[in-house]
Amino acid sequence: MRTTALNFKDPYPFYKRYIDVLGDVSLLDMMTRQLSNFPEFITSIPDSKWTYRYAPDKWTVAQVLLHVVDSERIFQHRAFRFSRRDQTALPGFDQDSYAPNSGAENRSKASVIEEYEIVRKSSLSIFGPLDKSDLEVTGIASEMEWSVGALGFVICGHQKYHRNMLRDRYL
Repeated sequence: MRTTALNFKDPYPFYKRYIDVLGDVSLLDMMTRQLSNFPEFITSIPDSKWTYRYAPDKWTVAQVLLHVVDSERIFQHRAFRFSRRDQTALPGFDQDSYAPNSGAENRSKASVIEEYEIVRKSSLSIFGPLDKSDLEVTGIASEMEWSVGALGFVICGHQKYHRNMLRDRYL
């Protein structure tokens, strides 16, 4: 599936920016490319910036990186359940409670990279075998209807969005 195959309009006003940042890409190609280039990006971050925040009320670099991993876990869980035709409405999550409780500043780059790679490989194991009809299956999460494919693209776009933000505001 490609981003252009999504009808990604009204129910996703907040999340549309994550799709838009991707351009026209294939889901599995993007997931695979990010699996190799995101760890390289993390490695390139100077150690002196690990606990840096660009404003007093903003997350640190380390917290942003773990936010990306935490969010992927949640979006992949939703996609997995919907792909299995589970129609249970899933709750939202409070991202602002995750970051300060993540212990990010006490983590090494290597441990964050390892966790990211495990989570992304898990995402690939979920999305890899799905066909077009599976990617079009929908379910409810955060009081919005999502397709499995849209969740996959949000995973990729969310990561790219935050990588860009880290480059622009933190590094």
